[in-house]
Amino acid sequence: MDVLVQGLVSLVIARAFVPRASWLAWAVIVLSGTIANIDFVSSMLSPSVYLEWHRTYTHSIAFALLSSVSLAAIYFLSTRGGSPEDQTKSTVGALSMSSFFTAVISAGLIHLALDAGQSAGTMIFWPLNQHRIGLDWLPRVDPWIIAIVLGALILPELRRLVSDEIGAKSKGPRGRVGAIVGLILLALYISLRADFHNNAVATLQNRSYGGEPPRRVTAYPDAGSLVTWHGIVETDRALHQPIVDVSPNAKFDPDHGLTLFKPEPSPMLDKAQHSDAARKFLAVAQFPKADIEKTADGYDVELRDLKNAAMGETRREVRAQINLDANGKILGDELVWASVGSRR
Repeated sequence: MDVLVQGLVSLVIARAFVPRASWLAWAVIVLSGTIANIDFVSSMLSPSVYLEWHRTYTHSIAFALLSSVSLAAIYFLSTRGGSPEDQTKSTVGALSMSSFFTAVISAGLIHLALDAGQSAGTMIFWPLNQHRIGLDWLPRVDPWIIAIVLGALILPELRRLVSDEIGAKSKGPRGRVGAIVGLILLALYISLRADFHNNAVATLQNRSYGGEPPRRVTAYPDAGSLVTWHGIVETDRALHQPIVDVSPNAKFDPDHGLTLFKPEPSPMLDKAQHSDAARKFLAVAQFPKADIEKTADGYDVELRDLKNAAMGETRREVRAQINLDANGKILGDELVWASVGSRR
């Protein structure tokens, strides 16, 4: 999930759990909810480093708990000194330490939950398990989630302005009810997305494609529409990319969409897939597609993940490129950014 959205969600959590806390305490909660995105530095280094670090170690439950507890502890230790009056101004104040710790930890864990709901794959159980969790429910930037969290933050402020104008005074903590309602709406929205995703996958599974049954299917969300899903279906001979509409009475045509045929098995393709670059790429790719091109000196093989095109996310797309001579010896292999290094 985009770091701005993660920050807004963390701010909603702060208002829900510790609405009377200081801005410094809220800043700690927001930092806990966004610190996992420190792995963005990997995108500035190389495609290989990006594949290794993106959504891996810093997006694990272990890291989230360690960083959240550490940030909360540092905050409390740093605000214990000074006069009692200073402490009241700078700490959580009337609210309990447990409420603050709960908010800080919740911000870090909800970050992981939102990222796991996307398609990039998040290694949340590291170091116990290096399997990447990607539920394919949510787009990377979701305007509906942005609307929910902004509404949870802004509408209570507008209501307070109106109350101040008419001289009414609010008895409860400022913005707390709106934040709680926002979190409930966020949970309901994600549940709706999950249900629509299951419907899209079921639709894809119950069809044949080019006379072949599906071997693997998935459906990726459309950022602008709840009912539109971008499918990928793997059969024995091809990879199909149909569009699925899960709205009531919608028709689905399995033959309407892009079809990419798999290359024929060959010793060259097999050797290319065992190169270092290919192994790193295939460990992350969800629907890899190989393209082989005969050259004057041998063969060029390129591996790409169809997930990126299906989701329209090519800004940080990584591809593997392998060069072989006429006898199948690997002359070179590398991971490249698709935007600058692709041959196709």
